[in-house]
This record gives sequence, C-alpha cells and structure tokens, in this order.
Amino acid sequence: MSELDIFDILGPIMIGPSSSHTAGAVRLGNMAALIYRRPIERINCLLHGSFAKTYRGHGTDLALVAGLLGMSPDDERLPEAFSLAEQAGLRVSFEEADLGYVHPNTVKFEIEGEAGAMMIVGSSLGGATIEVIQINQTAVSLRGDYPTLILDYTDKPGMISRISSSIASAGVNIAAMKVTRNRQIATMVLELDGQIPRATLVALEKDPSFLSISDIGAVEEQDAL
Repeated sequence: MSELDIFDILGPIMIGPSSSHTAGAVRLGNMAALIYRRPIERINCLLHGSFAKTYRGHGTDLALVAGLLGMSPDDERLPEAFSLAEQAGLRVSFEEADLGYVHPNTVKFEIEGEAGAMMIVGSSLGGATIEVIQINQTAVSLRGDYPTLILDYTDKPGMISRISSSIASAGVNIAAMKVTRNRQIATMVLELDGQIPRATLVALEKDPSFLSISDIGAVEEQDAL
C-alpha cells in the first residue's frame, strides 16, 4: 500500500472552495507569468470544460488573475485580484471556449506585453497539481515539480551539447529534457535536480542563439538578488 501525504487527504492550504478550480488556477497563473518573464499588459483567458462552466462561482477567474500577479493560493488578497490587476495596469478578459481533447479544467492564456505575444495552455489536474501542455505552437509537459528552464533557440547542430555542458559546468544534473521543433526554432524544457548559479543563466542569455529563456525556480535565490 502506498503512503499518503497529509495534503492528499486535506488538500492544499488555500483561499477558495476548490483545489482544482482555485488553488490549481492560481498555480497556472503563476506558471504563465514565469514562462512569459516580462511585464504583461493584456491577457485573454480562454476557459474550457468545467473551468468554463463554473469559473465565476468557484473563483477561478479571480484565482487566475491572482496567480498572474504572483500571489500564492493562500494569499488573503486573492478576493481583491481584479482591483489589484487594474491598479497594476493589467487588462484581463475571459471567454468560454472548446479547446479540444484536453483536461476539463484547462485554460489558454493569450498574452500580450513587453515581450510580444505568447500563447500558453495549461490544465489543473486536482489537488493543486497542474500541467502546462503547450507554449505557442510547441507541445510541452511541465508541472513545475523540478527547477526548470525553458529555452527557445535557433535550431542548429551542437545546441543540445552546448546547453548540457553549461548545466554540467554548474555542477547540476539534468533530471529530464524534452526538445520540440517548429520550423527553425527549437524549444527545450529542461528539468534539473538542483538550481544553477545566476552567472550560468546570464552566460546563456548572452548567447545570440537563444531567443528567450524562462526560469522556473532554476536559479539560486541568493544569486538572483
């Protein structure tokens, strides 16, 4: 018999009625903001399935906005997310949509901001567990369980070796790697078993082959100050 964690029984600490529709939605907003990295000016949220049917009653709309603003699921400011977004100059809209054969608690973020346009699709799987399944036209599988880098770069020979060498030089092992390609652009989702120094990320960002690099808990905090 497998052991149960206390959170498997009680659920996560959160504001709101549902771990899937509230806590998971906050985490999806968090993830979208981390992937985009730059200031967001406008975002349209296309809600699928159960998200579309109950988002007002379960506070999914508030939770998504709270996550985009960097709040945690237990943040007492969550009910004020709309007014805080307005104060921050973030314009948010919601639509009901059929996103196809995806989990019923799925949202597509259509983001516009300082880094241009980006589309991110993610699902809330229950118990505040989430999965990002698409970034722009690239299929991914990202749950945020490990320190993660997402790298978009010009697809050419030697790039995977160059990235792997940079991570190894930082003394960190790669837990998982997934590379997808769309025309001449490759997207790598790199899950690590530890955090890299800020200097390693800066060195990668200086390489003109990289179009964008998103850091999801992958950089040592003491170096990020």
